Amino acid sequence: MATSFLRSFQIGLIAGMRAMSAPALLSHKLERTIPTKQPQKPIHYLAQPPVSLTLKVLAGAEIMGDKIPHGPNRTSPPQFIARVASGATCGAFVSEVEGESAPLGAVAGGLGAVVSTLLFFQMRRWLDHDLGLPDAVGAVAEDALAVGLGWQVVNGIQPKMKPTT
Repeated sequence: MATSFLRSFQIGLIAGMRAMSAPALLSHKLERTIPTKQPQKPIHYLAQPPVSLTLKVLAGAEIMGDKIPHGPNRTSPPQFIARVASGATCGAFVSEVEGESAPLGAVAGGLGAVVSTLLFFQMRRWLDHDLGLPDAVGAVAEDALAVGLGWQVVNGIQPKMKPTT
């Protein structure tokens, strides 16, 4: 039980770094573990190949867009809300697919997103303003961390749901 909520928190951490990477990675995993021809629950839509592909394209666009100078600040209300919503949604889906409480997973995922949004905002500021490194260096490091850790998190998911036909 606690492991599922820890994974929900961890996927939220990924969403706080890159809002679209968490759902893209989760959808990639679910597409391969709970394939669904006839969606019956919201989580089944995440396991659909067209949804998975769309989320991957959006995640790639977000990663590229993060390198644009003068982009929106991740702590601005729309950006912050998007990251928390992504973390909460992904956290709920992780808990649900592992047979645990989706609302508690949503809380854990949302909390993870809040933590990493604020943490990585400060880290990128520190690298740029205090150390004088170009922001792109911090952005690429954050990308690598989000994808690498996200991959580990989603590969640790133990689905309890059965594929549907």
